[in-house]
Amino acid sequence: MIGRLNHVAIAVPDLAAAAALYRDTLGADVGAPQEEPAHGVTVVFVTLPNTKVELLHPLGTDSPIAGFLEKNPSGGIHHICYEVEDILAARDRLLANGARVLGTGEPKIGAHGKPVLFLHPKDFTGTLIELEQA
Repeated sequence: MIGRLNHVAIAVPDLAAAAALYRDTLGADVGAPQEEPAHGVTVVFVTLPNTKVELLHPLGTDSPIAGFLEKNPSGGIHHICYEVEDILAARDRLLANGARVLGTGEPKIGAHGKPVLFLHPKDFTGTLIELEQA
């Protein structure tokens, strides 16, 4: 069901510093910050030859990333994202197998302009999983 690894998301306390680290120290292709109000985050994508790294920073006080950074002030890996061919079919299969989809269960449009869903980390060995329509 899952396809290609789309990205690994890292929550960061200082988005500009993290972007500079990837750009200047690691020599990576770093995109511009983009606000994603529906998800409560500002993101910067680091493009690699085989995948991406998504740097996440809170957008507003209700951001889910704010709570993560309170527990992990230095930041850290927040989630991993896999592509799926049909997000609704994937959701239905997961629900039929007892997995929990976060939120309403309806896909939202993610940072790449495609539908996404998040899966409960307790159902996936402690890892928050994002699925993105390929």
